[in-house]
Amino acid sequence: MTDSGSVPGEADRHLRVTEAAAARGLRIDIRERPRANSLHEAAEILGIPPSGIVKTLVVKRSDDTYLFALIPGGRSISWPKLRAVVGVNKLRLPEPELALAATGYERGTIVPIGSTNDWPVYADESIVGQRIAMGAGAHGYSLFVDADDLISAYSATVADISVPEEPR
Repeated sequence: MTDSGSVPGEADRHLRVTEAAAARGLRIDIRERPRANSLHEAAEILGIPPSGIVKTLVVKRSDDTYLFALIPGGRSISWPKLRAVVGVNKLRLPEPELALAATGYERGTIVPIGSTNDWPVYADESIVGQRIAMGAGAHGYSLFVDADDLISAYSATVADISVPEEPR
């Protein structure tokens, strides 16, 4: 069985997240949750507004380094804004296997906390002052944290880096 489906792998990622949070003095709450098929369904399950769910996107630079972009639910990365804040001309989302290699987490579970690499964190300004839910390093779990504490613990750059998602 692959690591993504094995219980020990999930437990190891939880331990990694918990230990990394403790090392930075970050208080987190990890909760098990059923799989959701949409942002709105996930928000309903967690009992929070969709904007309270923050996606951690790993973004690849042209020099093969990465960064984390924290984007609230209902919004997407504004590539021009993020490039301007980072000071580069090219950024992109990496393939799933590169994201896994860069963070130690599979897409859908990525979080800066406990990442195998300490990439810089860029947080959308709209999350400031919020208690947020995000990936917890393992499928079927959400992590709750005060955004301001996360921003402080990771010396995150806070800026306007998102736009409302286009209706489908």
